Amino acid sequence: MNIGEASEASGVSSKMIRYYEEIGLVMPAHRTASNYRIYGEDEVHRLRFVRRARSLGFSLEETERLLRLWADKDRTSAEVKKLALDHVAELEQKIAGMQAMVATLSDLARCCHGDERPSCPILADLSGGKTAGVARPAARRGTARTARAARDI
Repeated sequence: MNIGEASEASGVSSKMIRYYEEIGLVMPAHRTASNYRIYGEDEVHRLRFVRRARSLGFSLEETERLLRLWADKDRTSAEVKKLALDHVAELEQKIAGMQAMVATLSDLARCCHGDERPSCPILADLSGGKTAGVARPAARRGTARTARAARDI
């Protein structure tokens, strides 16, 4: 099948297939005499694997490691589980950071009158100014870690 058919069968865009080939995540397809890419079921299966891993938030590096583990019939499931649990911990940290951002923005929005006056606690906070009555994430949550997590997102 050509790249368009492989794209349709795998759910990965042609552009991403070319990119994954370029960075070595998937093997370049075989070429016809006229230099068109040809894909088989194995390549499409690998592309589906990559699409699913990426949809779960795995980085390209993690996806590459998962592909190696998938191909290694001597691997232990403990290796795969560790990679998955490490990713879960990373996602939980990002979620905590995002929840801190939601709480802060909600507090700022509650403090903003949203009227004709130019005074706005949202803009004051963004500019680093003082915002009366609105705690920053670290102060409200009681930890610097939450504020760091919010900044890192």
